Amino acid sequence: MHNKILILDFGSQYTQLIARRVRELNVYCEIHPYNNYPAIDNSVKGVILSGSPFSVHDSDAPKPNLDEIKGKLPLLGVCFGAQLLALTSGGKVMPSQIREYGRAMLSIADSQCTLFKGISQNTQVWMSHGDTITEIPSDFVITAGTEDVKVGAYFIKGEKTFGIQFHPEVYHTTEGLSILRNFVVDVCECQQDWTPASFVNETVENLKSTLQNDKVVLGLSGGVDSSVAALLLHQAIGKNLTCIFVDNGLLRKDEFEQVLNSYKTLGLNVIGVDAKQRFFDDLKGISDPEAKRKSIGKNFIEVFDEEAHKISNVKWLAQGTIYPDVIESISVNGPSVTIKSHHNVGGLPEKMNLKVVEPLRLLFKDEVRRVGNELGLPVNILHRHPFPGPGLGIRVLGEVTPEKVRLLQEADSIYINGLRQYDLYDKIWQAGAMLLPVQTVGVMGDERTYEFVVALRAVTSTDGMTADWYHLPYEFMAKISNEIINRVKGINRVVYDISSKPPATIEWE
Repeated sequence: MHNKILILDFGSQYTQLIARRVRELNVYCEIHPYNNYPAIDNSVKGVILSGSPFSVHDSDAPKPNLDEIKGKLPLLGVCFGAQLLALTSGGKVMPSQIREYGRAMLSIADSQCTLFKGISQNTQVWMSHGDTITEIPSDFVITAGTEDVKVGAYFIKGEKTFGIQFHPEVYHTTEGLSILRNFVVDVCECQQDWTPASFVNETVENLKSTLQNDKVVLGLSGGVDSSVAALLLHQAIGKNLTCIFVDNGLLRKDEFEQVLNSYKTLGLNVIGVDAKQRFFDDLKGISDPEAKRKSIGKNFIEVFDEEAHKISNVKWLAQGTIYPDVIESISVNGPSVTIKSHHNVGGLPEKMNLKVVEPLRLLFKDEVRRVGNELGLPVNILHRHPFPGPGLGIRVLGEVTPEKVRLLQEADSIYINGLRQYDLYDKIWQAGAMLLPVQTVGVMGDERTYEFVVALRAVTSTDGMTADWYHLPYEFMAKISNEIINRVKGINRVVYDISSKPPATIEWE
């Protein structure tokens, strides 16, 4: 059994980042709502309290029961968590005179404190708080502060309890990972044995004992998550796994054939289904983005269900669910507002009356890639940009027709191949072309044209939650624009999207 760090979530936007940083240290951790965490067993070596959008003085602020934890296990309070520990121990927390948000320089007052072992005397940290700790109880010792925040960090005498007013998990805290390492490895004494290799070995053994000789069906998308899930299952149960890869007509140019061949070289038992016409027929006359997503999702479920029923005695449906999906379904403040419906196989378990197996439900996206690398997943799938489930159906703005998809496939192919040729592809989180429902006047030779506009999009991100537009070189944009307009009859104008997320989303629909 792996050592474990519990992270109690008070609703902070950074909670998942804490977990990802702890996992980077090859230490297993789990996020749980502060008011619904599992019983503390011998595997739990320490607890981290997250930040929160609440003030400790709000009437509805989180009030956790820490009786099983404080003074008994190593405990680290981050921002709100630090203020909560101070307040409930008899200290004072007041609204800040100056709201400290952004970079600050932390001066370390106690270099003997384990938390700051090896940390620079003036180290850059990231602050994000409206309250500040103004008085500490007598058994608290201040270990660091900034120009504006006297109590930047503390520990409690006689306990392995620490509080820090800043966020060690964010990129802008330059030595944040070292501070977390000091807590997780030195204070909590965790073994750093949570590795891709250990995950593969343990998951395959668990799958073997859970599934035994049962048959499993899995929907492949060509993306990283479903592909890694397929390889893990294949190692565990071999030919008892059947993968179904549906061509909905909305994939990138030649993608169905290329990905299908990649899967077959991996020894997977894959059924390729050409259902293009069915999807196009159902999309006729639909322009609303949500209606398009629902049409594509409904048809995928129906096609998948029909194909799965051709296989006898299937007991399990495998899904590529990853840890952020699991966390968000049990979030502190309930599910987030739906910005757009997500296309996955959410309706399948009920419809097909199958048990569900989710081999990746403990992993973040970056961990999925590391496990895929361990399993020998081909680079063209392992480092493939995220691609929306509804595919080009939501990159053709307005009504989707086979001809519009063909135009977009050609333009997108020129763009993506160009990114690879210029060594830009791996520097970008996600890129793609959008066909706009706009036609403009152009001139080619002596002829006047009236054709479509394509918008190119390229963003950098770590998890897709926020994204910045990528500064493509002008020479590259000029070459790609020229190539698309000259080679794709039906497009006479190319534009580049320079919006970040938020306020925009990565996809246009």
